[in-house]
Amino acid sequence: MPDAKHIAFYVSSLTRGGTERTFINLAQHLYDQGYRVTFVTSFISRDEYPVPHATWREVSKEEAKLLGEDAVEVMRPDESASFVTFKGVLPAGERGIDRVFSGVSPREQRKLRTVNFSKRTQLARKCFEELKPDLIISANAKNNVMAMLSSIGLDIPVIVCVVANPATEYASRQLYLSMVATFPRAAAVVLQLEAQASFFPPKVRERTIVIRNALDETFLKPPYEGEREKTIVSVGTLNHNKNHQMLVKAFARLLPKYPDWRLVIYGEGNERRHLTQLVGALGIRGTVELPGMRENIAEEIYKAGMFVLCSNEEGMPMTLLEAMAMGIPCISTDCPCGGPREIVKDGFNGLLTPVGDVARMETAMIRFLGNRGLTKSCSGRAPEVRKIFHPDLVYAAWDDLIRRSLNQEEAPEPVQVQAQVFRSDE
Repeated sequence: MPDAKHIAFYVSSLTRGGTERTFINLAQHLYDQGYRVTFVTSFISRDEYPVPHATWREVSKEEAKLLGEDAVEVMRPDESASFVTFKGVLPAGERGIDRVFSGVSPREQRKLRTVNFSKRTQLARKCFEELKPDLIISANAKNNVMAMLSSIGLDIPVIVCVVANPATEYASRQLYLSMVATFPRAAAVVLQLEAQASFFPPKVRERTIVIRNALDETFLKPPYEGEREKTIVSVGTLNHNKNHQMLVKAFARLLPKYPDWRLVIYGEGNERRHLTQLVGALGIRGTVELPGMRENIAEEIYKAGMFVLCSNEEGMPMTLLEAMAMGIPCISTDCPCGGPREIVKDGFNGLLTPVGDVARMETAMIRFLGNRGLTKSCSGRAPEVRKIFHPDLVYAAWDDLIRRSLNQEEAPEPVQVQAQVFRSDE
C-alpha cells in the first residue's frame, strides 16, 4: 500500500513488559488497519515478545557469519552484541512490521550520561529523518523526551505515552525540565489514568488525554467455572518495584495454616537470585515456583485460586487487569499513582493492601482463603473490567487520536475519569 500512513513506535526494546506488550498489540491493530508500522528501538532484549508479521529475526553468531552482509549487529541492554537478519523472514511482497535500531554502541558510550543521552537523541533523529514517518508514538520518560527533541524541525507529530508514576519517571532535574520544555509541542500526552495529570504543569496538562490499556484477546474467554486450583500466582518482571519478596514472606507466614497451597511467580529479572535465596532461607522451596515467563500466560493462570500484585508503584497494571478479566480473585497493593485503586473496590471486586506491609498482605490472602463467599463474590464481579478495557473501545479511542494527530487537528479534551471506576452500590 504505497500511500499508507507510516507510524513509528519509539521504545527501548520489546522486552516482556506491560508497555511493550501494549505497543505490540496497538501496532498489530494499526497494521491490520492498513498503516505502515515500524518499531524504532535502542536494543534487542534476550526475551522479547513475538511480533506478528515481523520483518526481522534474531540469529546466532554462527548463523550471522554465514549470512555475511545480510546479518546486522545490534546491541543488548547489557551492551553485549547480538545479530538480526531481515532476509527471507517474510514471503515476498508482504510489507510486514519493520524494525530499526538506534542504540549507542559500546565503543561510542561515554562516562557522562548527558553525553550518551545526546548521542541517543541524535541517532533517533537520524532514524526519523531516514524513515520519514507520518507520526511517532513513544513511551517511557527518556524515550518520550528524546522523541520530542529528535523531531524538532521535522514536521512530524509526536504522541508521548506516560505509562508509570510520572513523579518517579521524571524525578531527575534534566528530564523534568526537558519534559516541561518539549511536551507542550506534543500532538498528545497519553495517560493511563487521570491521577497522573496532576503531576504535570498546566501547559503540559492541556495536551493530556486518558486512553486506557486494551485487554489482550487471550484474557477475554469465559471465566473458569470449576473448582479453582490451590495456587496463588503473580506475574511480572522480577525487580525491586514488583516487590515479590513481600509476597514470598506473606505466603510463608500463612503456609502453616494452609499447607496444601502453592505460590507460583511468573517472570524474569535481576531479583531472581534474591528471591531464590529468600525461598530457601524461609524453608518453603517445595511450595514456591519461579518458572520464568510463559508464552501463554492466560492459560497458565486460568484456574488459579488467587492472583496477587505487590508492586511499590504502578500506572495501570496490565497483569492485574488481565487476572480480573478472567475472574481470578485478586489482591493488589494500593500503590501510587493509583492504578489498582481505580479498578479495585476493596471487598467488592478484589482486595487492596498497603504498600510494603507483609502482615496486611497475609491478612488479605487469608480473607480469601478463609471466606469462600467473599472469594466468589469478588471473582464474579472482577470481569466487569472488560466493559472498560475492551480492545474495541480502547482502539476506537486510539484510532480517533491518530486520525486527529495525522490531520494536525486538536486532540479531544482530557477524559474525565472517575476516581473509582467501581463502587459497591453499582
